[in-house]
Amino acid sequence: MPCQIELYEEMSRLSSRMAAAARAGDWERLIELESATRGLRDALLAIDDGSEAATDLARKHGLIQRILDDDAEVRRHTEPWMERIVCFLGDGRPHREPLLAPAANPGKSSYPG
Repeated sequence: MPCQIELYEEMSRLSSRMAAAARAGDWERLIELESATRGLRDALLAIDDGSEAATDLARKHGLIQRILDDDAEVRRHTEPWMERIVCFLGDGRPHREPLLAPAANPGKSSYPG
C-alpha cells in the first residue's frame, strides 16, 4: 500500500485534472475523477495515523492547500450549473398560497389583470 504522502500526491494530481475537466465542461470526466479521488480519500482515512515526519507534514499541508484550491475551482464551474438544475426542477418544497389570497382582502383582487 502506498504511504500517506504518496496518496496525497496522487489526490492532488487528480484534483488538478478535476479542475481542468470542470473548466472544459467535461462532466463525465469530472465524475470519473471524483470517484477515483473518493477511493484515495478512503485509503487515507484507513491509514491516517499521524506518524508523519516533519518534512512530510509541510509537504502534506501544501498538497492539501492545492487540493482545496482545485476544489474551489471545480465549485466555481459546477455551482452555477447546479443552480440552473435546481431552478429547472424546482426547489422541492411544496408551493404555498400567495401572500394576499383573494379572501384576505375582500372586494379587491390580489391578482393582476
